[in-house]
Amino acid sequence: MKIITAIAEMRSLSVSHRMQGKKLGFVPTMGFLHEGHLSLMRCARQENDIVVASIFVNPTQFGPKEDLDRYPRDAEGDQAKCVASGVDVLFMPQVSEMYPEKPVVFVAVEGVSEVLEGALRPGHFRGVSTVVAKLFNIIQPHRAYFGQKDFQQCVVIKRMVAGLNLDVEVVVLPTVREQDGLAMSSRNSYLGKDERRVAATIWRALSEGDRLFRTGQRDAAALQGAVRSILLQEPGISVDYVEIVDPDGLRPQAVIENRTLILVAVRVGRTRLIDNLQFL
Repeated sequence: MKIITAIAEMRSLSVSHRMQGKKLGFVPTMGFLHEGHLSLMRCARQENDIVVASIFVNPTQFGPKEDLDRYPRDAEGDQAKCVASGVDVLFMPQVSEMYPEKPVVFVAVEGVSEVLEGALRPGHFRGVSTVVAKLFNIIQPHRAYFGQKDFQQCVVIKRMVAGLNLDVEVVVLPTVREQDGLAMSSRNSYLGKDERRVAATIWRALSEGDRLFRTGQRDAAALQGAVRSILLQEPGISVDYVEIVDPDGLRPQAVIENRTLILVAVRVGRTRLIDNLQFL
């Protein structure tokens, strides 16, 4: 595996591969890799000639009171996991390489960036779409891989790709979960033992919503209430939102008639976790 830290070198290598007719698959990450990330890399390995992964903790998507400084990092362990997952090139730029000056150019995706996570974390998706656009421009992949756990992020990136006419296919793969259903996340490492037990309630709550849907419940308010009730039974959980939306525009739904998504965001202690489940 080749490790690259400079934009010019990364771009030159990508151009060379493309000129040889090779297909590039790309997995962008912020590091501290888990099985969710690795599943994306393995899929990219199967579908492309060259697999590029990036590790970059992007400061422009963190708010002033968020966890940029304490975000978990494990460069050596991440490199070993990338090798084992078949990554050919690992792009690991420094902040000074990606943002040599104070950023003045941003990519904003209106509408879907301003609800749910966007409403609670102003500027977050502007930072996400900006850094992903930069990475797409540098690496020039044919396909880019993302996990469904960050569903709103996937919607934002798809809108950005369409709006900027970028020549990249966005591939979204299912959420990878722990044995008790907790969605894998780098932030799970923040959880203490008791908090980790409490966090499993998220999946139990979503599963109850799914059970009610499968038994005929179509009223969104009733489903939201059932999910919220289970979450709030745990004294260690506070709920930011439980919302039922359409998967394309993230618009709230009153009655479930077509493909619909329930999204939740909670806090367990100091750790903020998100998850979602699709109603078919």
